This record gives sequence, C-alpha cells and structure tokens, in this order.
Amino acid sequence: MRSAPLDALRPTKSVLRLSDNRYEAEGLEDLGVPRGATPDPDHEGWYSWGDFPRSSFAAATGRLLFKPDGPGRGIARMFPTEDHMNMGGSIHGGAVMSFIDMSMFAGGLCAGMEPGHYVTLDLTTHFLARGQAGPPLDSHVELVKQTRGHAFLQGVVRQNGENCYSFSGTLKRVTRPNGPNAR
Repeated sequence: MRSAPLDALRPTKSVLRLSDNRYEAEGLEDLGVPRGATPDPDHEGWYSWGDFPRSSFAAATGRLLFKPDGPGRGIARMFPTEDHMNMGGSIHGGAVMSFIDMSMFAGGLCAGMEPGHYVTLDLTTHFLARGQAGPPLDSHVELVKQTRGHAFLQGVVRQNGENCYSFSGTLKRVTRPNGPNAR
C-alpha cells in the first residue's frame, strides 16, 4: 500500500536559507529530506548536498541525488559515465559498491534513519545484471530496522527498470568523529 504523495505531506512553511554560500532547505526533515540538502535545480523532486570536494573519494561517484519514497524508503541516484566503466564494458564493481555504500547513507536518511554520523559495518552486494554508462542508476533503499546504535538496510539498484544489483548492509552510529580535525 502506497502512502500519500509527498506534496500532500509537505509542510505549509519551508524556508530556503543561505548557508556556506549555498541554499539549504529547512522544514523538510519531517518528510525525509536529510539536513543540509538542497533541491536539485536540474532534477525536479530530487535533492542533493551539492558536488563533493574534488579531492574526496566520493567525488569519483559524481553528483548524488536522493529523495524520500514513502515510509521507510528512499531512493538515491547516480549518473554513470565512461569513467565508471571496467575493461569489459560494464560499470566497474568498485564504482557500484561505492555508490551503494553512499546510497545507504542518503537513502537511509530519506527512509527515516535517525540523523547522526555513521560508518559502514558490512555491505553485501549481488551483481544481477551489467550496468551501462548513460542511464541513471537508482538505488531503492529500505530501512529494515533502526536501533540505538545501528541501522539495517536493504535494497535493489535499477537501471532502465531492470534490477542490476541487490544489497543489504549495516551502518553503525558513532559519537566521536574520526578525522584530522578530531584530534
């Protein structure tokens, strides 16, 4: 059974505010739009966190889009290019798994995962069909269970309506950042 369309759930007042030289949506968290996300100007109904820093590993995936898809569900999207291909002419498995890992975070937040900082504990991926450059990959993410310290997710990645990859994974919520600025 599908839930009401997002427009019917949209708050009566949402605000776009300028923060760090970009606009952020406020008042959309109750609809499953992660904090700091902005409506994507080129893809109506989709949100993003903008472009990743060029020096980051995440930048290799390209622009990541996401949106809620009803209670407990979210969708994340990437646009595979020739840069994501392996020597056999299909999307490289490493590119696929990096996208799925990122989709668990973005799609999980859209699905209702508690906000916070998470790390990936495990990710199992099944390669069902070969993805191609060009058409977007859509990762349909389901939040199976949330505990105080973990989020359990599963999903399927589709291209042109065909199931290409299925996955399940666990994210662990961490309270201490682990980075150069954390020391």
